[in-house]
Amino acid sequence: MKDVKKTKQKVFDAAVSIFNSKGYNGTSVREIAEKANVNIALISYYFKGKKGLLEELFISFLEQYLVVVGDAFKKVDVLPAKSVLCNMVTAVLKFQSENHQLARLVHREITLDTMLVREIMSTYLTKEKYFFQTVLEVGMKQKEFRKLPLMITIMQLKALLTMPYLQPQYMIEVLHLNPAEPYFVAKYQKEIYRWIEEDLSLPSERPSLSVVNYSQQIANFPSKV
Repeated sequence: MKDVKKTKQKVFDAAVSIFNSKGYNGTSVREIAEKANVNIALISYYFKGKKGLLEELFISFLEQYLVVVGDAFKKVDVLPAKSVLCNMVTAVLKFQSENHQLARLVHREITLDTMLVREIMSTYLTKEKYFFQTVLEVGMKQKEFRKLPLMITIMQLKALLTMPYLQPQYMIEVLHLNPAEPYFVAKYQKEIYRWIEEDLSLPSERPSLSVVNYSQQIANFPSKV
């Protein structure tokens, strides 16, 4: 069983690396097998080919992603909505930084209009939308957040959270920032908290969030990069 898990992980790692450098359509199963140093037949056996492998990569990433977002969301009934939203931001940035190569692949591939992507949208990203929308609605109801167009606000939040991990080459080569580094995550999450304070929150609620305290959370997270 351990050998099977190890073999599958080798295939996962090889596929993510080649998919990111050559694209899904430009990658062959043989290339993945050679990089993983496994028999090409094993990819068909375990994953039913390249499409099945991509699907498993999607599911692996998004199921873990929803767990970390959902764990922060669970406190929506006991914490201020602003605190919950900041905790969600922390969890998402940490998860993406620790899985930055897979995050890049998933974020890029879901921009395509395929049957698999449509299924992913309805199964996983609709649930993510529910988490974000609910927290925003609770915050508006409790007068922590201004009355804002929900879908536009979710778009803005998603853009802030995904851009560094969708375009890491731009980040590194042009902006000279590495989105996989804990230092970047700590600085960047602080700026997202500032956006929550200044753009989402009612003026009377802005002093209630301690950005300094929240920015210390990332220092306690072990880094896998």
